[in-house]
Amino acid sequence: MKGHKIHTFPLFEDLRGGLIPFELDENFPFDVKRVYLVTAKNAQTRGGHAHKIESELFIAAQGSIKAEIHDKNGEKIINLDAQNKGLEVSPYCWHEFYDFSENAVLLCFSSTHYLPGKDNYITNKETFLAQ
Repeated sequence: MKGHKIHTFPLFEDLRGGLIPFELDENFPFDVKRVYLVTAKNAQTRGGHAHKIESELFIAAQGSIKAEIHDKNGEKIINLDAQNKGLEVSPYCWHEFYDFSENAVLLCFSSTHYLPGKDNYITNKETFLAQ
């Protein structure tokens, strides 16, 4: 699959706990324009779309979350289960998140400011797969 990539960020641990730096420099997969958090209530699915323009990187900052991705060449399930494991999703890669553990928090880095509407979002999976 070409629509995604897994990144592993440094994890520094000692007796006090852990630290994971996310350096927003030339080593980050894209220039970050927006950062946001996602939670889910009552076993809800989040995402469920593809972007035409935007790249994103997702990290389970707390708990664990399953990601279903589809880049038209196939579908894959990825477990986001470590705070230093990131899932990069490129434009035209369907992504949705489900099976949030209790109190799970999804940390999201975006390559764009919020771009609502049909110029950026494909929200129907059948339409996405037909393109």
